[in-house]
Amino acid sequence: QVQLVESGGGLVQAGGSLRLSCAASGMFFSISTMGWYRQAPGKQRELVASITENSATNYADSVKGRFTISRDNAKNTVYLQMSSLKPEDTAVYYCNARLIGVAYWGQGTQVTISS
Repeated sequence: QVQLVESGGGLVQAGGSLRLSCAASGMFFSISTMGWYRQAPGKQRELVASITENSATNYADSVKGRFTISRDNAKNTVYLQMSSLKPEDTAVYYCNARLIGVAYWGQGTQVTISS
């Protein structure tokens, strides 16, 4: 049974930083593409960043230069380091894993940025 458990969300002031973690179990983590998505109230879920099994990364334009995705295959964990946070980054952040066309989701963690 695949489980993705996010942690690290919270409330910070604009300009601050947070690091999200997603611990995976029950899956072949090292060969999965991992990603972070977010969904703000009234908006569609959007891709924030992704990282392939070869550590190739992709970022949404809105977070380039501010967010960094990384993975630790030994710990089955993917991270999202978020810096220079803005109020518009406020959303529920979801961890995503993709392998052979199948997608798995975590339960989400709330990130709130105050102005």
